Amino acid sequence: MEQAIKQYLTFMLGGESFGIGIMSVKEIIEFGGITEVPMMPDSIRGVINLRGAVVPVMDLAARFGRPQAVPGKRTCIVIVELELEGERQVTGIVVDAVSAVLDIPASEIEPAPSFGTRIHGDFIAGMGKLNGRFVILLNVEQVLALEGLPDLASADATA
Repeated sequence: MEQAIKQYLTFMLGGESFGIGIMSVKEIIEFGGITEVPMMPDSIRGVINLRGAVVPVMDLAARFGRPQAVPGKRTCIVIVELELEGERQVTGIVVDAVSAVLDIPASEIEPAPSFGTRIHGDFIAGMGKLNGRFVILLNVEQVLALEGLPDLASADATA
């Protein structure tokens, strides 16, 4: 039986290691050129011009209920492309630093824990085990789903 191996783009965010499936990553660009849009949730930094297309940029730290990321020398925007409800959606996500593209065998991926993480459970696809450490594998469709943003903001305010 052939072992399924998937590739993940790994990156750092707030000192933790995360990964997203490489098939949804379109490109990685330098942080900058973001135009703020009024009345957006904290997790939406604004929009960028990507070769003539308007692309929304999400701050993953803010999306996870943390303070907005403070840009550093290695901060970049990962451009993610998804097919949602029959439409192509391109979104940028701000990360502290991109690490590497890693091959993670299915046998080294554990289900998401029901406790112990500071991230909404639906956002985690699993926990990849690499050399004795974990990489939080994100369910990018759930992370980028905009329907839950206002609810999340009001839930954070009451907590």
